[in-house]
Amino acid sequence: MAHCIHYGVCGGCVSDDPDAPDKRALLREALARAGYGDAAVAPLARVPWHSRRRVDLAARRHGAEISLGLHRARSPEVADMRECALLRPELLGLLPPLRALLRGLQAFRRAAELAANWLDNGADILLRLDAPLTPPDRARLVEFAKAQAIPRLSVSLAGGEAEPIAILATPVLRFAGVAVSPPPGAFLQACPEGETAITAAILAGLPEMRPRSRIVELYSGCGTFTFPLAQIARVEAYEAGAAAAAAAERAARGAGLAGRVSVKRRDLRRQPLLPRELRGAAAVVLDPPFAGSGPQIHHLAAAQIPSIVYVSCNPAALAREAAVLRQAGYTLASATPIDQFLYSENVESVLNFTKS
Repeated sequence: MAHCIHYGVCGGCVSDDPDAPDKRALLREALARAGYGDAAVAPLARVPWHSRRRVDLAARRHGAEISLGLHRARSPEVADMRECALLRPELLGLLPPLRALLRGLQAFRRAAELAANWLDNGADILLRLDAPLTPPDRARLVEFAKAQAIPRLSVSLAGGEAEPIAILATPVLRFAGVAVSPPPGAFLQACPEGETAITAAILAGLPEMRPRSRIVELYSGCGTFTFPLAQIARVEAYEAGAAAAAAAERAARGAGLAGRVSVKRRDLRRQPLLPRELRGAAAVVLDPPFAGSGPQIHHLAAAQIPSIVYVSCNPAALAREAAVLRQAGYTLASATPIDQFLYSENVESVLNFTKS
């Protein structure tokens, strides 16, 4: 029996075997393509079922019927989600009332999207709708938030800025004890267990730090790794997203870390950090987007930083960029695979590169 009634229809899972594909082997193959054929790869760390706290769903209207879920395999159609072996029960339980809400919204005509993050104090929901909100729509959204005890419910129209419609409480997520209020629809690590494993591998891969040591963090988001890193050194964090960078900066000030954590907004694809800007860093930690870091990896390799910890969810991009580091003389000290995307072809990896 399959792990989910939607398996084979929903495009979320590509396998019904938790051990296929072999994700440790995927990482080994990527490292071999980069020239690290003899790399020692740690055992695979795997997250439990029903732990995913972040989900992006699609919604379609078919007359009076609403489909809400992931896209069908190789299709623009939506598989109406009734169960999921991966999603947190709290988020799964919101789907029936969300269908009822969407059915009555005039601002939802044909197609919509939903981004939901489960935070420390409940669900943070962002609806992307295809028509302007009406006054009755706004009233329905507020009532829905109250009925479901949702701290914040926001709406975005035609790809525009997110507008909070109901804020019943400040949405909060803590990283190393620091309270962060992430922007609507913020990128988070898929589950807390995966985040914990990635953070532990990052910290284990760093050399010994002194209180005044400087760590440069690239693609820092709203502070997932920034604040754990700040416990061992000064952190200079760079993030392209204005809302995410602002959230991390507010959190740093609120925690009294303004002198220890600096957050700078910068699009590293268009304006990568140059070697002279990286000079003097004890380490660089980067968690680039799926496609990789682009031109930044070449400037990073040229900077000759003694320690680079690279977090990746894409073996193809990892192979390409690890090859750049190998050509610059970096050795691979450790490689840790983490499976926080069960039944998929994705594998999270934490790589520790060192330079003599």
